[in-house]
Amino acid sequence: MRIRRTLPILLSVVVVAAVVTLAVQLRKHAPPEAARLLPSADGFLYVNLQWMRRANVSGDLPQVSHDPEYEQFIQATGFQFERDLDEAAFAIHYSSPVGPGTQQQQQQPRFSEVFVGKFHGERLRAYLRSLAQAVDTYRAIDIYNIPLENRILRVAVLGVDTVAASNSSDPLVIRGMIDRSRKLASPFGGPSFLRQYYKEVPIASLAWTIFRVQPSSAGAQPPFLAFLFSKPAVIVSSVRYLGSIGMKTEAVTGSEEEAKQLTDQVGTFLNLFRNAEITVSGQGSDADVKQFFESLKIEQHKERAILTATVPPGFVKKVIAQSPEELSSESAQPAPSQAAPGKKKPTK
Repeated sequence: MRIRRTLPILLSVVVVAAVVTLAVQLRKHAPPEAARLLPSADGFLYVNLQWMRRANVSGDLPQVSHDPEYEQFIQATGFQFERDLDEAAFAIHYSSPVGPGTQQQQQQPRFSEVFVGKFHGERLRAYLRSLAQAVDTYRAIDIYNIPLENRILRVAVLGVDTVAASNSSDPLVIRGMIDRSRKLASPFGGPSFLRQYYKEVPIASLAWTIFRVQPSSAGAQPPFLAFLFSKPAVIVSSVRYLGSIGMKTEAVTGSEEEAKQLTDQVGTFLNLFRNAEITVSGQGSDADVKQFFESLKIEQHKERAILTATVPPGFVKKVIAQSPEELSSESAQPAPSQAAPGKKKPTK
């Protein structure tokens, strides 16, 4: 009798444990929750700034001055991106021309974003309301319609730590993000293209990108892609920190022949770039710079071309620390045609 009573209990415990283990494994290999909120798109970008700060990837950086508009945003909302933003996920929507006279406008990509961080809800909502030309309500969430660069930027505060935005012309995009925020627990959520290639992203990556290369839509993509790719492909890039910063970019092509051609082109370009950079900059003796350029490596694995590099922390600090100095030196010596401080140049 005891065995008959105990057996169903043991079976129930085993089944529950199996279900929990499966759910944990699925969530481990599922895209981050912020990325799963995004709509279907041609490309995705994700950055985990919280873990970057914990790993101290860039070290102690100099203070960066804020432009007036950003300072006004900080004072109004209490939110500072470099301090309070923990995660950011972006979806890139390519566009193609639909007729004469609209090519430049139509080829500009659209974006959808999800930000996770430490927000002051009421202050942020008040700021967004002051900018919005209209406020819609969907599923008890306000959608702020903000005119920006001849487009409408729609912003929705999804929770105490999550904000979604999109400048897509379709208002259903932001509504879909709101719908997905109601079922984040599902590891099967998110766009199918993202789920298909996220498994290629190495575990513990601090940042990654996944995007399609479509030569027919070259106007919506970086120019160098049209030079390197003549046929569609998928690019998966990632950044990890294991004492040094490891970068990996994997191009998934349609055949081994395409992968070989791409590998040869990138290899030739890297050799030229490496030699030119060391010669022109005169920093061949810098250990960090030398290590970075020597680590650049391109290899072919069947239908894939894989570029890897190791970035020493010292190299990152040099790159970031030099930028404010260059900007300050440029601002200290304005060009003769530069307008006087506090005045704008006349526009034609």
